[in-house]
Amino acid sequence: MELGIIGLPNSGKSTLFNSLTEAGISADNYPFCTIEPNVGVVNVDDKRLDKLCQEYEPDNCTPAPLKFVDIAGLVEGASRGEGLGNKFLSHIREVEAIIHVVRFFEDENVAHVSGNINPIQDVEIIENELIEADLETLRRRQEKTEKMLKTGEDKYKEEMKIIEKIEAELKAGTPVRLQNLNDNARRLADELFFLTDKPVLYVANMSEEQLANIEKIESYQNLKNKAENEEAGLIKISAVFELELIDLEAEEKELFLDELGFAESGLKNLIDAGYDLLDLITFYTVAGGREVRATPIPEGTEIVKAAGKIHSSMEEGFIRAEVVNFKDWDEYGGMTGARDAGKVRIEGRDYIVEDGDICHFRFKD
Repeated sequence: MELGIIGLPNSGKSTLFNSLTEAGISADNYPFCTIEPNVGVVNVDDKRLDKLCQEYEPDNCTPAPLKFVDIAGLVEGASRGEGLGNKFLSHIREVEAIIHVVRFFEDENVAHVSGNINPIQDVEIIENELIEADLETLRRRQEKTEKMLKTGEDKYKEEMKIIEKIEAELKAGTPVRLQNLNDNARRLADELFFLTDKPVLYVANMSEEQLANIEKIESYQNLKNKAENEEAGLIKISAVFELELIDLEAEEKELFLDELGFAESGLKNLIDAGYDLLDLITFYTVAGGREVRATPIPEGTEIVKAAGKIHSSMEEGFIRAEVVNFKDWDEYGGMTGARDAGKVRIEGRDYIVEDGDICHFRFKD
C-alpha cells in the first residue's frame, strides 16, 4: 500500500517526506528537485502492539509499515508534458492514495511558482492537471471502443455511454471519485486507474505561527470546506517544525509539543490519517518467542488473504485460524484468560478479519 505525496514545486513535499522518513533527501529551493520518486517506509505507532510485545518479549517486535512516495512537483501544463509532467503523472498512477501538500507558509527565500500564496488556486492547478490526464486516458479507451462498436455487441454500446458520462463529468470538473458510478462504470474506472479516482488527503503546510492562529486563516477554512464537500481528509502541519523535532529525544519532544499546545505531532496525525485514507485495519500474529507482528490489511479482508500477507504458503495451505480480538485478550489477561472466557474462536477461510484480531494460522506446508 503506497501513499503518493504530490503538490506544486516548493510546497514542502520533500521536507514533509524527510520528516516522515528521516531520509535526508534533497529539499532544495527550486522546481523539480525531486525527479525520480523517493520511497520511504514509516512504522505505525501502535499501543496494542507495544502491550503484546511487553507480554511475549519476542526477539522481534514488528510494527505495521506505511509506505510514502515523494513525487516531483507538478506544474500547470503537466498533462501536456510541461515540467516533465507526463513522467510524474505516471508515478501518481502507481500509488493507492494521494497526499496533496498545499502551501500556506510565507518565506521570501522559497519561491512560489505562481509568485504568490493562494492555497485554493494551487489545489485547483493540480486537480485540473489530474483531470486532463484522466481525459486523455479516457480518449484512448474511447478510440478502442469505437472500433469495437462495429461488432454490434451491446456491451460496447454500454461502454461508450459510460465513457461519455465520465467524460462529461470530468469536463465539468468532477473527479471520478465523486461521480455516481454504477457497477459497470465502476469496473471500467478500476480498469483504467484514473488519477482522480484515488482518495485524497489534503495537508495544509503552515508555519508554526499559522498553526497557532488557525482560526484566523480564511484560506484554511476555505480548504476545510472544500475537503468536507469532497469527503476528503484534511490535516494541518508544519513540515519544517516536524523536521526540527526529529533530533529531540521522546521526552523532550513531548514537552516541546505540550508547550506549543499540540496533543500529538503533526506526523502522528498524518500517519493516522494515511492509514484511514487507505481504509486499513491491523491484525496481529504471535510466533512463539520469535516475533510479534502488526500487519495492515484493507477492511473487509478474508482471513485466508490476511494469512497470505504473512507468507504465501500460509494462504496456499490455509486450514483454519485461532482468533481472539485484542480487546478480549487485554480484558481477560492474555490468551489463557480469554480462552477460559470462551473468547478464542476457530475461524474458516471466509471469516472477515476485524481490527485488532490476534490470529494463529494453521496451514499445510
